[in-house]
Order: sequence, then structure tokens, then C-alpha cells
Amino acid sequence: MHSSKNKNVEKPEPFYRSSAPKQKTSAEIINEARNALRTLRTQRPFTPREDQRKLFGSASSRTLENRPPSTFSLHASSFESGESRPVSGTRLSPLDHKPKLLSSPIKDEDSSISFPKPPVDPMEVRKVSSARARLCRTVSQGNLLPDKVFLPDENKEGVNSEEPATMDELSRRSNKSCLAELSPHSNFKDDGIPLIYNEHNKAEKQDFLKEAVATSPLQFRSGSDQIKNGDRASSNLSRISWNTSGSKAGSENDSRVNETEEEENYWNVKIVPIVYELENEDNIENLCRACTSLHQALEEGNMFGKRFKRRSALLKLLYKLVDIGSDPLGLKLARMILALKVSGKNLLNVCKLVFKISRNEKNDSLIQNNSLLDSLLEILRFEDLQTNNEAFLYCLGAIKFISGNAVLLNELVNKGTVEILFQLMKQINNIKENDTRFSNLGHLLVQLTATLRNLIDLPLSRCQLLCSGAVSELWVVLEQHMNDKDICTNIVRIFSKLSSYNDCRAALAACSRCYVLFLALLNKHQKKQDLVVRVVFILGNLTAKNNQAREQFFKEKGSADTLISLFQTYNEFDLNTKKEKHEGEENKSKQKHPSEAEDVLIKLIRVLANLSIHPNVGAVLAANHHIVALLVTVLEYKSVDDCEELVINAAATINNLSYYKVRNSVIEDKKLHIAELLLKLLMSSNMDGILEAVRVFGNLSQYLEICDFIIQKKVYKYMIALLDAKHQDVCFSACGVLLNLTVDKNKRAILKEEGGIKKLVDCLRDFGPTDWQLACLICKTLWNYSENITNAASCFEEDDINTLLVLLASFLDEELALDYSFDRDLRDYHKLYWETEFKPVAQKLLNRIQSHHSFLQPITITSF
Repeated sequence: MHSSKNKNVEKPEPFYRSSAPKQKTSAEIINEARNALRTLRTQRPFTPREDQRKLFGSASSRTLENRPPSTFSLHASSFESGESRPVSGTRLSPLDHKPKLLSSPIKDEDSSISFPKPPVDPMEVRKVSSARARLCRTVSQGNLLPDKVFLPDENKEGVNSEEPATMDELSRRSNKSCLAELSPHSNFKDDGIPLIYNEHNKAEKQDFLKEAVATSPLQFRSGSDQIKNGDRASSNLSRISWNTSGSKAGSENDSRVNETEEEENYWNVKIVPIVYELENEDNIENLCRACTSLHQALEEGNMFGKRFKRRSALLKLLYKLVDIGSDPLGLKLARMILALKVSGKNLLNVCKLVFKISRNEKNDSLIQNNSLLDSLLEILRFEDLQTNNEAFLYCLGAIKFISGNAVLLNELVNKGTVEILFQLMKQINNIKENDTRFSNLGHLLVQLTATLRNLIDLPLSRCQLLCSGAVSELWVVLEQHMNDKDICTNIVRIFSKLSSYNDCRAALAACSRCYVLFLALLNKHQKKQDLVVRVVFILGNLTAKNNQAREQFFKEKGSADTLISLFQTYNEFDLNTKKEKHEGEENKSKQKHPSEAEDVLIKLIRVLANLSIHPNVGAVLAANHHIVALLVTVLEYKSVDDCEELVINAAATINNLSYYKVRNSVIEDKKLHIAELLLKLLMSSNMDGILEAVRVFGNLSQYLEICDFIIQKKVYKYMIALLDAKHQDVCFSACGVLLNLTVDKNKRAILKEEGGIKKLVDCLRDFGPTDWQLACLICKTLWNYSENITNAASCFEEDDINTLLVLLASFLDEELALDYSFDRDLRDYHKLYWETEFKPVAQKLLNRIQSHHSFLQPITITSF
């Protein structure tokens, strides 16, 4: 700029100042952050919801042959009638005696007494008598019914063979089998005539039962021992019999305590009537109510757990009811079975039962009202992971489904699920890759990490995750299972959510190897879009506000090469997709969301924009031919209508890189080509795109060639027109371009075109009191424009002169200019900028106008 005759005239500086070694004021730092280098925001990658609830989603990398099934059949026969025990490897010696079959229980005069029943028809009595006799020697269907029935004094009796029963007969008899074991009495009177159970006389029977129990407890105990010794089950794994004390020989736990008289009375009065109802009821609602009553009665009687005397027989009954196939009933059965502390195959099957029911989203309300969550979480807390690997898998699968429900999600978090999963994850991390269990535990980790992904939607769960140290364990999982795409995807989904919160970002960055692992993931799974897009999203968040993170990531070996490789890969994907669309142009419609390749490019370019804010990193990137060429390619083949966010991000990154005036700057080499591409964006109807193009022109207009380009292509007219936008950022950027143009005295006259001076004065009036940066920029532009002024009238219209004199005098009055209604920090900033930046240039401009204006009008100070 030429010197002025006025000694106070200073050489104007470009709109965007290049970095200088001198210390900057706070206002300069804030000004640069606003005008030159900006971070970019974007939306978190969208995760589509699966149509069906499955162990592994449709995008899983696992083949059907190499993963546990999500669908299976489950019946009573799937369960074991006796709790399975670990195989000892010791062969047992044969028994010294042979069991003897009971020819007919009616012949035994010492049979236990029956439950009191109302009188029945004689014909019906004879029919039931015959059926009950056969029932005692049927083969168990599905290991729920006894194979053979023995008498207590079998060594004194001869063996009586029986005719083999057909399957039809077994089916007809099965309904009464479990009851024989559960009841402490047989259904035979002392004279051998059986009684039958009639539903309509249930209340009368219960009353009679209570009276009988109260008057003769010893008689009931005797009967209980006899029927249990006469009704024993033999499974495929081991022979199970009832001993005289009522305990089940050969069961998982032989150390059960004997029943007290009070316990037996409680069983007879409270439990047996419900058992009868379960055996004879066909209505699902009634069965559900009965199960609820049974659960409550067992809980009140302290009969849950493994030390319950009649546990095995009760479990048989519950297993049998599974065949009904009702989801509401199944949940109630599962809750009781789990409360009875089953293990082995039965634990697996009950977990499968819950998993199967929870697959139906409509059952969420049933689960909510069933209080099943505690039982499932207890499995993860107390059962052994090594021996119950598959049960854990389906248990976690069910919890994963349940966590998809907002109400149940809150309940899970409140029950400490995050801490439970953290402890389980620590156990799994202790198992190394050379262990045979490693691959199976991978299936389990898929369910665990997917559940965590749902849980961290709630603030409380995120807090628990950070406090427990679970983030560090997730890094261990990621490093150990780098080859498992499903696990990696779930973990980066977790990190993707966490990286949106300040405290969580700090926890992620605290891992010294986080950037190494992210780069390893990107290199290993480069073509897995759903994984890549989330990793680059996380990197964008970590580098958004942390200069140390920018430097740390860029210093990692191969970081720039990895980003360039990804850029090239997904740029090619996008170009190929565009060619395919052109082939079917008639069916083309404007898409609402970016394509998968575009989404990766958006997040990737955002990482580059954020990295470029660091002075050292930005200077290196500005000189990188590959990066600049790829950014320019996006502007070449994409329009803002095709993908708004992608084009704007590319322009913003070019803007950041153009800030650096470095040796071998690729931006400087390609500045004219970039300016041509920006014209397309400038002439669009997208205001965000226009603003970004103007910002780039603001940096590039420091070059003489670009200033000439702006004049030749009439770009300055767009800038003047944008002063009417009534948008502060747009006016600010447009004014910056005009400021750089007025550095050249031969180009200052453009401000007279299109009413440029009047529009600048209007902007000063409209935005000055609330935006001292913009006000300062306008004053600098007017200062450059009026450098060689000899008469104010030759530069400004009379109305503009008077308006400027009033405005400048008002703005220079501190009391009138500063709005003290702002909070303290904002008020201090406004005052600092007003004093250091605006006041000096405004005072000089006011002095210049006053000294060259011969027709000064009285200035009236007004408040703004």
C-alpha cells in the first residue's frame, strides 16, 4: 500500500495475517480462530437397527457354520431330570443286588395314605386305579418321568415283569408322573382304592388337607417317605433314587438337610395344591397365575436354591411345562428354574429359553414385569465362566436384546450391569490367544460389547464406565481381538459414542497406544466401511479441541500415509458409484443422506481439517501433494447439491491449509485452479457453501494473481452483494476479501460500484455494537479506500459521511459502546478487543474524515 501524506497512516495488513513470531494478543488469537482455522463438526455415523434380534447381525463377519445359532428347538426333553455332575473318570463297581420291579402297587398293603378326596363314581375309580398302576412303571418321556419304580423292601420281593408300555400310553400317563414325586402321599387309600382329583372340589380338598395336616403330621411324613421310595427316576446319565430320608441319591448335592415337620406341613398346605393345578390346568392364564403363586410360596418358604428336598421332582414338573410353548409362561418358569440354581446343561437350556423369548420385541413388557433381570445378572456374577461358556453366551444375548428397550435399559444400569460386564471382561482378557477357549470367548465378547454399546447411551452408565476403568479393558479387548471384525466394530461403536463427550474423550486419549491401535484397525480393515467410518469419526473428535492430540496422532508412524490410502480408496468407491448412477440417470433422485463412501470421506476430511490447526502439522499438510490433490478432486467432481457436507468440508480444509504461507505450498501452486472451482460453489444457492468459498477467497486474495482473477471474473461484485446478507459471518468474510483488494490502490474504485461504500456503512451500523471484529474490519477497509483522500466528498456521499461521523464518535465512547449486560468473561473480551483493535483504527478514520470534511455537521451522540 502506498504511504499517505498523513503521518498517522499505517501500512494496511492483509485480511488473513500469516503467522509471525511476535507474541499475539488475546484478540488476535480469537480473531485468527474465527477467520482462518476452523474445526469441523459432523454427525455420528448412523447405525441401522436390525430387523430381527439375533446373536450376530446381518453384517457379521462370522459364517453360519462358525457361530452359535440364534434359532433352535427347545423342549422338556432338552433338560436333564437329574443335575449333571462333572465326570470323575472312575469306574463304579456293580451293585450287590438287582433291583426288583413292582408288579402292582395296589397289592402293597403298606402303601402310603392318599390325599383326602370327595367321593367319586365307582366306574371312574376303577378306570383311574388301572391307569395309576401302569403310571408307576412307565418309561420317562424326555427324562422327566421315572424309568422304573421300586419298592423300599425290594430285596425281599420277587421280580415281576410287566408288559412294555407303548408311546401312546406313555403320553396319556405323563401328566400324573411328576406329581407322584412331588406329593408326600400316594393317591391310594389304605384299602387300595384310589381317589381321583376333581377340579371343582379343589377348595373342599384343600380345606380337608389342612385339617388332616394339622391333626396328623407324623402320618403324612410316613406316607411321604413311602411314596418317594416307591417312585424313583432313572435318567440316561445315572440311576437316581430316593432314600428313606427323602433326599435324592446320586444327585448333584447329597448334603441336603432333612425336612422339619414345619417344612413338610408348609409343603403340603402351600405347595401341593398349586402343583395339582399345574398338572391339571390347560388355560395359559391360569397356569401363569399358578406359577406366580408357586414362586411366591417357594420364596416365602425359603425353598429356592439347591438344598430344597423335593427340588429335583419340582424341576421335572417345570421342565415339562416348557413344552406348552407359551412365552409368558416360559418367563415365569425360567425365573423359578434359575432360582432353584440349576447348573450344567439345564443352566444352558434355561438361558436358551430366556434368549428365545427375548428375541421377540413384544415380550419386553413381559420381561419388565417378570423381575427376571436379577436372575440373569446373577448368572454372570456367580456362575463359572469356564464351565458355562455357552450359557453365558445366551444369557448375554438375552441381556443385549433387553437393553434395546429404553425402560429396561434404565433398569439394567441401575442394577449395576456395567460393573458386572467390566468384571466379566477382565476374566476374559486373562485368557490368551493360544488358549483353546479363546475363539469361543470371542462369540461371548460380541454380545458383551454390543450390550455395553447400548448401555452407554445413559449418563449414569458412562460415569460408571469411566469410574470402573472399563475403558482400559476395552483397549485390551481391541488389541487381543484385532482380527475379529465383529468385536472391533462393537468397540469402535462404543468409542464413537464416548468421544462425543469431553470427559470421555480424555479417558480415550489417556491410552498411550490408542492412536497406534486405531491406525492398525484402519490398515487391517480398510474396506470395512462400518468400522472405518467410526474410527475416523473418533479421530475427528479427539483432534477437534486438543492440540496435543493432533500432534501425537500425526507423529505416529504411517499416520499420514494411512489417511491418504483411505482417501484414495473411498474416493475411487465414490467415483465408481457416481458412474453407476449416471448409467441409470432417469431413475436418479436426490438422496437424503450421504452414501457409505461419502460418509467416510466426510469424516476423513474432517480429521485433516482438525489436524491442520496445529502449526507444524498444518504446514506439513499444506505441502503434501497427495492430500491437496485429493481435496481438489472432491471439488472437481462433486457439487454442493450432490453432497453438501462433503464439498463444504473439502473447501474448509483447503481454507485451513491456505492459511500457511510455507515453502513448496501445494495450495499456492494450485491457487488459480482452486479459485476456478470455488466459483461454482460461490454461485450456488447454498449459503453455507457460499460462506466457505468466500473464506477461501479471503486467504487466497493475499496473492496478486487471485486479486486480478477476482477483478476479471467480477467476483468482487458477489462480495459487495453479500454485504446485504444480514448474516454476520458472511459479511465478515466478504469484507475481508474487499479489504485485501483495497491494498492495491488501482482496485479501490470497485467499492464505488454496486453501492459498496453505503453497504459497508450499513454493516457498521447494524453489527458494530455487537461485533467489534466486524466493525474493525470495516474501518480498515474504509481506511485503505480513503488513503489518498483530499476531500471527503470525493470518497463518500454526504449521507455516508454524516452517518460515519455519528457512528464512529458513538463507538469511541466506552460507556455507550460497551454493553455491560454481558457476563464478565464476554464483557472482558469485548472490552479488550475494543481497546486494542477497534479503537485505534476507528479513531484514525474519524480523524481523517473530520480533517478533510469542510462541511462538518454537529455530531449527536446516540445510544445503540
